Amino acid sequence: MIPVWIRSLVKSLVLPPAGPLLIAFVGMALLPRYPRRGRAVTLTGLVLLLLLAMPGIAALLVRGLDQSPPLDPERAATAQAIVILGGGVRRHAPEYGGPTLGTLTLERVRYGARVARMTGLPVLVSGGAIGSGPVEAFLMRNALVQEFGVPVRWIESRSRDTHENAAFSAAMLKSSGVTRAILVAHSFDIPRVTAEFRLAGVDVIPAPTRIPPRAPDAIGDWLPSAAGMQASYYALYEVLGNALFRLTH
Repeated sequence: MIPVWIRSLVKSLVLPPAGPLLIAFVGMALLPRYPRRGRAVTLTGLVLLLLLAMPGIAALLVRGLDQSPPLDPERAATAQAIVILGGGVRRHAPEYGGPTLGTLTLERVRYGARVARMTGLPVLVSGGAIGSGPVEAFLMRNALVQEFGVPVRWIESRSRDTHENAAFSAAMLKSSGVTRAILVAHSFDIPRVTAEFRLAGVDVIPAPTRIPPRAPDAIGDWLPSAAGMQASYYALYEVLGNALFRLTH
């Protein structure tokens, strides 16, 4: 397994905005000695930065990764449980008196609560601690029970990445006789997490949240924004994750 610090370093250097900016800086460094080549590389980095900041481009990247439809209630009726995957925590939240759920995790918990109320199925939350941080699954359980009124049956609190999410959660589910579950994650995550769970021996029904539009058509979709850059970051992170998954499997 690749150490967490190496993965964090690669993410920081390759993904936007740092990746395109580094390309631009390399181009600027080339300018004194190779003016034409330096201008081309600099322009490439700046254009990439501009494109990846557009929400429409980010939406197309996510659609290229996954085109799963919203959860079908008829398919959901064939499941035995619901799995909600963690997506990060916010370590310093003074207004909550300590750590709380990060934005991605909160979106998944909220949608998972909706699915749980719709189906009546038992819920598993999955997410461990990174370094000295809080255990994500405990924060997810607390939010579901205290804020959404949804009970949690299983708490998988050891995992540090998607592979461990699937392996440890599948072991808990299979020990309870569960072989098919609804899997709640973001649309950009669905291909890899679905493959990981199936390799671990549990069939899953995808329940994606934050599904992008099929064809971005608003003017704002083509204007650079911080939200567009963040969405492109998540999509490209999954592109790298999917490539690594294929190489290792």
